[in-house]
Order: sequence, then structure tokens, then C-alpha cells
Amino acid sequence: MKTAQEQAQLWRQQATALLDVRPDLERGDEPFVRIMEAATPLKVGETLVLVAPFEPVPLYGVLGGRGFRHETVCLAPNEWVVRFTREEMPAGQ
Repeated sequence: MKTAQEQAQLWRQQATALLDVRPDLERGDEPFVRIMEAATPLKVGETLVLVAPFEPVPLYGVLGGRGFRHETVCLAPNEWVVRFTREEMPAGQ
């Protein structure tokens, strides 16, 4: 069984898109648009790996509604790594 650190590293290496939003949030910027721009073009089976300073629970519902499932590991109190995998394409896309 892999440690959380090993799992997160593997996700980063295999990611179709990798986005660390911690610098955005440190500057006071809202990263939602960047996240959606990274997620929207992904095809079934492709992944977005997101690194955030907290568990991005609201994104689970938003991206879940767009055909993504998620897996999450917490590496430190301010380092959460989430892999969003597109399982289906939303209607009209």
C-alpha cells in the first residue's frame, strides 16, 4: 500500500493537468475560473490534479456534476492533493 506522499506523487506524474492554487489563494485571488478552465477540456479518463491549502469540498459537487470523480489525500494541514478523473462527458459537450 502506498503512503499518501507516494500516492500524491504518482498522481502528479500521471496528471493530464496539474494545478497548484496555493499561490493564487496566498495573493487573495480566486482560483475557481482557472480550475474550471483546466477541467473543462479534459476527456474521459483524463485527470486534473489540484493542490490546495484546504480540502476543496465545494469542488467535489461542482466537478461531480460535470462527470468527474475525486480522490483526496492530505499531506499536511495546508497541502491537500485531489485527483479529479473525468468519467463521463456532460450533455452538450
